Amino acid sequence: MGDVAGLWPGRCNHRQGRPRCPQGAARDALALLLVNQFLHIGRLDRPGECGATHQVIRSELVQAGIAQRPLMAGDVIPALGIAVASIAFAPILQAANSALAILVEALVGCAIILAAPAYAPSIAIFIIFFQNLFVSILSSYIATESEVEFVKGYNFLVCAVMWLVTLALYALRERKHSPDIDRIMKWGLITLATVTAYFVIGATQDSRAALVYLRNIALPLFLFQLSLLTAATFEIRTTPFLVAVATLLIVCGYVELLFRDFWLSITNGYTFWHFDELKATRSGAWEAQMRETGNVPVDLLDRFRFSFFNTPLLEDLGLSNLLRIFGPNMSPISFGYGIAFSILFLFAVGYRWLALAAIPLLIFCSVKGALILAVFVALAWTSTWLLGPLITLAGALIALMLYAIVAIYVGMQIGDFHVIGFMGGWSGFLQNPIGRGLGVGGNLSEGYFSIDWNAAQQAGSIEGAVESAVGVLLYQMGIGSLVPLGFFLAMALKAWRLYASSGILTQGLAAFGTMVVLVNGIFQEEALFAPPALGLLLCLTGLVIGHHLRTQGDGRKASD
Repeated sequence: MGDVAGLWPGRCNHRQGRPRCPQGAARDALALLLVNQFLHIGRLDRPGECGATHQVIRSELVQAGIAQRPLMAGDVIPALGIAVASIAFAPILQAANSALAILVEALVGCAIILAAPAYAPSIAIFIIFFQNLFVSILSSYIATESEVEFVKGYNFLVCAVMWLVTLALYALRERKHSPDIDRIMKWGLITLATVTAYFVIGATQDSRAALVYLRNIALPLFLFQLSLLTAATFEIRTTPFLVAVATLLIVCGYVELLFRDFWLSITNGYTFWHFDELKATRSGAWEAQMRETGNVPVDLLDRFRFSFFNTPLLEDLGLSNLLRIFGPNMSPISFGYGIAFSILFLFAVGYRWLALAAIPLLIFCSVKGALILAVFVALAWTSTWLLGPLITLAGALIALMLYAIVAIYVGMQIGDFHVIGFMGGWSGFLQNPIGRGLGVGGNLSEGYFSIDWNAAQQAGSIEGAVESAVGVLLYQMGIGSLVPLGFFLAMALKAWRLYASSGILTQGLAAFGTMVVLVNGIFQEEALFAPPALGLLLCLTGLVIGHHLRTQGDGRKASD
């Protein structure tokens, strides 16, 4: 994995009269190494580092007994086996008895935390990406499309149970406490309480929609706190597992891209997508999509055809019949964000040829938000190396504001549905800044499939909020939406502070990735509500912050 024990040491600061090279820099560098040793991430050296610093660091490493360790199967196989067992047989259990399935999956979540707690974040990441693959393979055992949708919710159940048990152990002092951890947990629970209050309000009007939006908003928070408390308490190694997951995603993507019929056959895809067709037909989604696009699908592959990056701005390229890749999670947007994350993570940990090999998949997913995520983080890494962290952060925030403004302006000009949906949420916020409750408005609202998009394009807005996570939050939660959005941004900035002092690329991925996905939420519901987007990035953010707090506490104890 390259220089897996490397980090970005403190720079000489001769201009300010406080030289830090070599002993002071060595201490700082060693501390930063310990902070991120569990990720085993290469260093992005900046120009002008002191050569003597490296020699002192190497000496300190020998004294500390920290050795580089290669990627080993033993790090991956146990977590992978538990992850597969935790979710693979849920469809069969559901077919036998839904109550039994719920009980078993809940017990599995409890057992993971009690018996193998260090594997919990890795298992959560795996089931986010691969649960629907097992649902598809075993969909012949399922009778109705409503059962399929129910089974898809088991990944949330397992993650929620793991989070709940971890939270209970934290309350019982069985997980690490410190002032910093307690402060982060307090604000996280305040965020959850705020969302729950709006859920109660919305449940009185549409309980099902309110429950779905509660799940969508709460899951990223669950993943963050689960990872934070786990990494703060245990020494865990997630890099080998994440590399394995990224490799599996890439393999699945290329098999689907190159051998579509074979992929549909081995995954039992025709049965799975038949259930999806029934759901889309009965809900009105299919009819609404045909009205929006003017396309009438004849066979299953027609449902996979989209214009390039799903925008009229690129129609002149002649790629209007692109076959999108849906991946093992059976969603092009979720898979696109998963591939974007994989490319960035693989590059950060030294698997750069594998990262480059995944780029065509990102293109064929044809997901604008995922491509923007990859480009933005890569540019932020480069700018930090060339210009420094503070200038990069200021430039990044300005760039994100300009991106939002320009995208909204262009979207209004071309009648983009996502921008129109956001403007509906903004108008609803101005009409009722307090909010209406979760589930009121959004893609799950009763009136969604009856929207007259031609009239909405002429008006530049709609009644309600759709196709925009931020617009939906503003419409449903009003001023209260600033609580979850503000908390997620605050955690991104906390990860950025770690990155600014260390230069470790995965910390930059957690920081800048979370920031850009929050802005992408203006133009996509999935950016904030699909677990492989915001949920995955917050999971990584929890890991890097939690491990920093654990090793920081261990360092203080050692010095005492």
